[in-house]
Amino acid sequence: MTRIKICGVTRPQDASAAAAAGADLIGIHLCPSRRQVGLEQALEIVAALDPGDRPELVGVFIDPSPREVEDACAALPLDWIQLHGNETAGQPYPRPVIKAIKVRDGVVGDERGWPDPLLLDAWTQDSRGGSGQTWDWDLARPLLGRRQVYLAGGLKPATVAALVTRLRPYGVDVSSGVERDPGRKDPDLIAAFVQAVRGVESDS
Repeated sequence: MTRIKICGVTRPQDASAAAAAGADLIGIHLCPSRRQVGLEQALEIVAALDPGDRPELVGVFIDPSPREVEDACAALPLDWIQLHGNETAGQPYPRPVIKAIKVRDGVVGDERGWPDPLLLDAWTQDSRGGSGQTWDWDLARPLLGRRQVYLAGGLKPATVAALVTRLRPYGVDVSSGVERDPGRKDPDLIAAFVQAVRGVESDS
């Protein structure tokens, strides 16, 4: 079953909508971005979720210091750490890592040394993701054949089913594609996105 990650959640009601729709993971930006939240706001997001039946929580960082990650993991029940910058493989982290590998000018970045799962996303100058930029999905095929990979970048409810049908990725990641405005998710779009993915699986 394709795993579904709703990223860039900034409000408790958006986390609740993602959980109700059946998302597998929720991403919280603890790094500089239009969707950045502080630890206090992140705690409010977590509090909106049923601790016994919630999506997995992903803290998103860009080139964090060890202290940043440690403080976040101490304050929040994070299941994953997503790294979106120029981090070096092999460094220890207090939670399992999802490394974002960038696709730039038709070239997929170097994934060597990073554990599964990976996330493939369009390159942006600020490394922040959530830009809505798409890329040539067929570039992911070699990596999909040997790694667990989330695909991200410009996905929407209207386009994700075709992508999942064609490539069968381990997971898909969406942020701007289910938003009304940056950081403000639309519950109807979240539900439509999840339903589009699950619809492919039910037809298989």
